[in-house]
Amino acid sequence: MGKSGKNRKGDQGGSGKGLSLKEKARRRRQLEQLKDRAKSEYCEARSSEIHGTGVYAVKEIPTGKRIIEYLGERIDKEESERRATAQMELAEKTGDAAVYIFTLNKKWDLDGNLPWNTARLLNHSCDPNCEAWIEEKQIFLYSLRDIEEGEELTFDYGFDIENYKDHPCLCGSDNCVGYIVGRDYWDELADRLSQKTK
Repeated sequence: MGKSGKNRKGDQGGSGKGLSLKEKARRRRQLEQLKDRAKSEYCEARSSEIHGTGVYAVKEIPTGKRIIEYLGERIDKEESERRATAQMELAEKTGDAAVYIFTLNKKWDLDGNLPWNTARLLNHSCDPNCEAWIEEKQIFLYSLRDIEEGEELTFDYGFDIENYKDHPCLCGSDNCVGYIVGRDYWDELADRLSQKTK
């Protein structure tokens, strides 16, 4: 025991207060490893014509290439719903980007709302050049076709049609359907939009 009479190991809770130096060092190493995994030799973030900040190829990328990992905190569905609702409410007030939560499986999601998670900045496109693949408990973005240096990297967010009006699409592709909805919902979206014009 030290002069204060407290256990040297301190509190091992999630707050980080009272952690031993060894535990603090271990957590710092883990964070640095995650930050390294978030980097890619193929892309960088910069201003986007689609929306806010996007991710761009810094060199040519061949078809089928693993480009970058989508990183974040693994959370259960209940916490995912709570965070998504809170972020949507904030977005309505501030105009900030909405939600960076990715579905991993039936039990878990990945909240990628971390400043060093470059992959969270990929924008949606109705004609994407990338696709997200879930490999065990990790998410990677792969190229769907050859991508030129300087081209913005995009993928289909795969949103359902439930709240399509809340998600207008600005991708500008020739195939743009006007809203950020997954390709599986395009026919239903076309039906809904044609009903509105009648």
